[in-house]
Amino acid sequence: MTLQEEIVKELGTKPSIDAKEEIRISVDFLKEYLRKYPFIKSYVLGISGGQDSSLAGRLAQLAIEEIREETGDNTYKFIAIRLPYGTQQDEEDAQRALKFIQPDVSLSVNIKEAVDGQVAELAKAGVEVSDFNKGNIKARQRMITQYAVAGANAGAVIGTDHAAENITGFFTKFGDGGADILPLFRLNKRQGKQLLAELGAEKAIYEKVPTADLEENKPGIADEVALGVTYQQIDDYTEGKVIDDKARQIIEGWYLKTQHKRHLPITVFDDFWK
Repeated sequence: MTLQEEIVKELGTKPSIDAKEEIRISVDFLKEYLRKYPFIKSYVLGISGGQDSSLAGRLAQLAIEEIREETGDNTYKFIAIRLPYGTQQDEEDAQRALKFIQPDVSLSVNIKEAVDGQVAELAKAGVEVSDFNKGNIKARQRMITQYAVAGANAGAVIGTDHAAENITGFFTKFGDGGADILPLFRLNKRQGKQLLAELGAEKAIYEKVPTADLEENKPGIADEVALGVTYQQIDDYTEGKVIDDKARQIIEGWYLKTQHKRHLPITVFDDFWK
């Protein structure tokens, strides 16, 4: 088995999908989680205005609406949170996403003071925080906030990790990589767009250039620039297609060096070190 075949098997990606079927799979998956853990009464998700949080948010809202109707329990709710660092340039995109998602509850929590306070305290301790490191602090502060909201609302935090992001490790460990449930896992970027189109999202939502937008010295840098490979090439790879050698080597290089992000804390029972 080639490395590509191993990765595709691990991710559970398909060469093609039926968008309606995949929407049903994700919604039912989210509902089943709530049935299995009846003490959970809400889903919580940070909304950036990009493709992934828009899709995960709409799927969550649909799942909550269905389980309320099926159980007669009106305490179930979906909570969408805007988590800006100061004033963000893509606020219009975020509002467009919220209009599409139609969440039960919409909150906004500005993380700037918390992040800047952390960086200032680290400086007092003699720790210099690079722009890249500060970007990771932002991502982790956003997850801290989501878990705080979940804790106050008997909730679980939804993650937006999908196949194209997972394979490259393009997420912050214990930041946006930390969550309770991943309804998009198995789908690549191209397939996520198909689901959004099927759900009736505006094209502006799924045609927006993907960006983590965490670094202040590189504002709005596109994911594809940071990765050195396009999402089309990543999607082709995760669908088992043949791609050019350079792109394949870059993708597999990202996969191998970011393995630690896809694993819970290592114990002596893990065989990676033996």
